[in-house]
Amino acid sequence: MKYIERAPSALISQYLKPNKAVILLGARRVGKTELIKKFLEQSRESYLILNGDDLQTHDLLEQRTVANYRRLLGGIKLLVIDEVQSIPDIGMKLKLMLDSINGLKVLVTGSSVLDLNSSLGEPLVGRKMTIHIFPLAQMEFSKQEMYVDTVNNLDNRLIFGSYPELEQLSTNSEKIDYLMELINSHLLKDILEFEGIRKRDVIVSLLRMIAFRVGSEISIEGISNELQLGKGTIDKYLDLLSKVFIIHKVTGFSRNLDNEITKKNKWYFYDNGIRNALINNFNSLSVRDDKGKLWENYLISERLKKQEYQRLHYANFFWRTHTKQEIDWVEEKDGKLAAYEFKWTTKKQLKPPTLWLKAYPEAEFHVIHPKEYLDFIV
Repeated sequence: MKYIERAPSALISQYLKPNKAVILLGARRVGKTELIKKFLEQSRESYLILNGDDLQTHDLLEQRTVANYRRLLGGIKLLVIDEVQSIPDIGMKLKLMLDSINGLKVLVTGSSVLDLNSSLGEPLVGRKMTIHIFPLAQMEFSKQEMYVDTVNNLDNRLIFGSYPELEQLSTNSEKIDYLMELINSHLLKDILEFEGIRKRDVIVSLLRMIAFRVGSEISIEGISNELQLGKGTIDKYLDLLSKVFIIHKVTGFSRNLDNEITKKNKWYFYDNGIRNALINNFNSLSVRDDKGKLWENYLISERLKKQEYQRLHYANFFWRTHTKQEIDWVEEKDGKLAAYEFKWTTKKQLKPPTLWLKAYPEAEFHVIHPKEYLDFIV
């Protein structure tokens, strides 16, 4: 299978500067390591690559002195560390290197931000640029496939998602096995290691509840009652799951109209295949009753990829009123609004809800459906 060029590689080249760090964040198995390998193949600079999961790397970096790091790096101008979240005090160590070794560039990857925000964020203020990497994006597929292939592959991507290794698997049974192994062995690794959390079954049960409720507002109290856990614990687990890039939260939009709902959130998966694996449903679209949920989750995940890779800095929301008028997706930038309704079928011409139109008459409104969706995500 031909390697699919990843969009973040251009961002790495853009932001990787002397005495600066680029942090590449994404879930396990989304292709961070392979991207780094391809990037280094094209690099003309001498480099050292370390693995944060290797204890020898910990030993090499443990002595936090300029002398130690000068010995380690020698004349190396590019330091690469894979899975950096495993290394204690990594932020302070990288800060010392960047401050003391002239011309050094640092490129690191991480599969969670459970403790990276504190360990990297403050020490590297003004010295870093963060790039998120996701499973393969349609904007990446489009560089190597014809439009007819994109059309033919849509159903498959709604069901199996777009983790890179799936491109090497030829049968649906192989893809199912891969996704089931992924959620059982890799996806939750960082959460289960963090603070000694061992309640894997509870975490999986919570994820399944979110999977069945994709596109709906989530009642923390309701989930708390179902799982017999405190609301604080549910909030904590949802936060952890977002920090390992499995799910993400969308909040309600409001400009203080009394009728607008803002207290509940919606949660979506970064990948459809993970969502379907959690509910163990890989049936074809023709026999599914959740096509609308799959379409909505897919479009939102692809839109987030486009926003990240093209550096489109929107604030994202959904909109709903107590009278059940709603819009799936709202983007705001510089005070301007754009509203999007996601529909798998297009039987009739849709208009904006009356309350939305009355409150926000200047906002754009678009319906995104399978006949016309690529501009939204590519």
